[in-house]
Amino acid sequence: MSTRTTTRLAAVVAIGALGLSACGATKKDAGADGATAASDNKPVSGLQIMVPNSPGGGYDTTARTVQKVMDDAKITTSTQVFNLPGAGGTVGLQRVVNEKGNGKLAMQMGLGVVGAAYTQKSKATLNDTTPIAKLIEEAGAIVVSKDSPYKDINQLVEAWKKDPKKLNVGGGSSPGGPDHLLPMQLAQAVGIDPKQVSFISYDGGGELLPAILGNKISFGASGFGEFLEQVKAGSVRVLAVTSDKRIDALPDVPTMKESGIDFTFTNWRGIVAPPEISDADKQVWVDSLTKMHDTQAWKDELEKRGWTDAFQTGEEFGTFLKAQDQSVADILKGLGLAS
Repeated sequence: MSTRTTTRLAAVVAIGALGLSACGATKKDAGADGATAASDNKPVSGLQIMVPNSPGGGYDTTARTVQKVMDDAKITTSTQVFNLPGAGGTVGLQRVVNEKGNGKLAMQMGLGVVGAAYTQKSKATLNDTTPIAKLIEEAGAIVVSKDSPYKDINQLVEAWKKDPKKLNVGGGSSPGGPDHLLPMQLAQAVGIDPKQVSFISYDGGGELLPAILGNKISFGASGFGEFLEQVKAGSVRVLAVTSDKRIDALPDVPTMKESGIDFTFTNWRGIVAPPEISDADKQVWVDSLTKMHDTQAWKDELEKRGWTDAFQTGEEFGTFLKAQDQSVADILKGLGLAS
């Protein structure tokens, strides 16, 4: 069961130290295997991608898309994707940090894990990991059920401003994640005190969607890609997206700016590995993801899912990650959610 949190009550989750995975390769063995695979230009075997939240959400979709494209293109073979949800992604973060030297393991992550590391008071931090690659960016969306009384974003904002505590907003991340930062910053943009916002946290888009469909919340804030199938089916409506321009996948949905609200917001997703992996193992991950990025299949997935290509690797991604960490920390301090 997911832990639900409001901005009026900060939940402190103590994360116990997790043991090393018995199935992980040793640093020496993984390095040797990786170097051999890379030099022989054979498919890399034995890679694992951990998803630090529940199935069905944005991280899960991204990781499984990466796995399928890499395996189908024979870049890798039998890549395993598995879920380890909990505490906004920080249970997974602690696991990947504990797996020091395991070059076969990587974690799908993004802006949500950056914030959760602060709000969940995680002992493990992203600074402890090895940056591998930034993959995509994605605009946020404000989503309601098909029978919601709010037909456009301005109707919703008008009701929200009258009584911020009455309208519950749900997000598929814990406080500090993108689905939390989006409505908090939107509130500021329309003149609502973010501390008055009633935010309910769900562990990923897979758990957020039923809350929207069942009208358990007034509206959802998340990446638009989480709801494309439901939008096509007519079970949910997207009132606005947070990009500068309209999204090709949702051509009839206006941007916030088009609706008269001066607000933009972009989420992103990437991959990190455990600390102290060998240079050879790091290069295997970078090379595999670079080859994947260059395939037509990946380009097709970007278009299909409305993702924006934002590929960066190694040190460039590491620099970006540090900047994001500082930016999120500053925002959360302003909300009283980080010290």
